[in-house]
Amino acid sequence: MVVHPTDAAFRRFVRLIQAIEIALLTTVDREGHLHARPLQTLGVGPDRTLWFFTDLRSEKVFELERDVRLSLGYADPRGRRYVALGGTGRLLRDPDKARELWSVEQRAYYPTGPQAEHLVLLKVQAERAEYWLAPGKAAHVLAALKARISGIPAGILGENHRIP
Repeated sequence: MVVHPTDAAFRRFVRLIQAIEIALLTTVDREGHLHARPLQTLGVGPDRTLWFFTDLRSEKVFELERDVRLSLGYADPRGRRYVALGGTGRLLRDPDKARELWSVEQRAYYPTGPQAEHLVLLKVQAERAEYWLAPGKAAHVLAALKARISGIPAGILGENHRIP
């Protein structure tokens, strides 16, 4: 099944990412180990493209030049909302796109603005994604009680969707 940007699951996926905003980007380091670090999501497109700024001198640049595969994880434990996606990353310089994504808070990392010498765009193409919306504690307690009485595990509580 192909999921289009007009589908409810895709729209929910985009809203969740925009609301949570900070992702844990995981890449493969030089020794073949997984390496995760936080990044601010600057944009999400209808073509499953996510945008980030990064420093040309960072480890993630070296890692992505060697292996373009990556994973992004978003978590909002208080709101019980979670998103995971896998895809590929591409590094590029695009001054127009950098200005479009720019916000004042980025000056903390790039004091000279979107034209900073070491600023590059990380364009992530999501190939698969999944999100979970978990119910509150009361729903878990009720499910636990029901499972105890019936002997049948509850399964997934809340909402879970995969976007292929």
